Amino acid sequence: MIGVIDYGVGNLFSLKSSLAFLGCETMVSGDREDLRVCEKIILPGVGAFEDALEKLKKTDLGSFIHEELDKGKPMLGICLGMQLLFDKSFEYGEHKGLGLIPGTVVPIPKEQKDPENGSILKIPHIGWNSLEIVKDDPIFNGLPRENYVYFVHSFYASGCQSNLLAISDYGVDIPAVVRKGSLYGTQFHPEKSGQTGLNILKAFIELSKEDLG
Repeated sequence: MIGVIDYGVGNLFSLKSSLAFLGCETMVSGDREDLRVCEKIILPGVGAFEDALEKLKKTDLGSFIHEELDKGKPMLGICLGMQLLFDKSFEYGEHKGLGLIPGTVVPIPKEQKDPENGSILKIPHIGWNSLEIVKDDPIFNGLPRENYVYFVHSFYASGCQSNLLAISDYGVDIPAVVRKGSLYGTQFHPEKSGQTGLNILKAFIELSKEDLG
């Protein structure tokens, strides 16, 4: 069973629908004890970093995430859920993150140019972009080296090269997939990324202890 953390941040309908399409039994809950019985955990998220982190703290789910990771439980942070995994964010101030993956969340630089036509890239970064795999990992089982996935964000992770699995070019290299131990993060929304996103969710669902070695 996959547990999806519900802490009042974002619409979970697309994620639940994608997991159901894959035939995965899913529990959506904000209760630690409900989620504790799940084999794997997904931390979704949209909106503001500070607000999301405060909600995790108020529900004591931040400490729950740390506890379950210490046991080696596989987890996946999506979009803002990925950004929360890092040390800190500079989204409208300076805010301490969960500190699970080294790195800092910073604004996408303005005035970046599209390498294909020279036009100024818009912020937020919304829409489809190529996913370039830079390090092989079981989360990419069955995928070719390049794919297209769907992004919605204005901030990105920096200083996380040692945990980087895939990038996307948006004037700067956007860390698109990261991993540390049994913890994964995707800056894009796999549940909105067509077959590529479904393949990544399926690979996460099927991760074994041997895969996480």
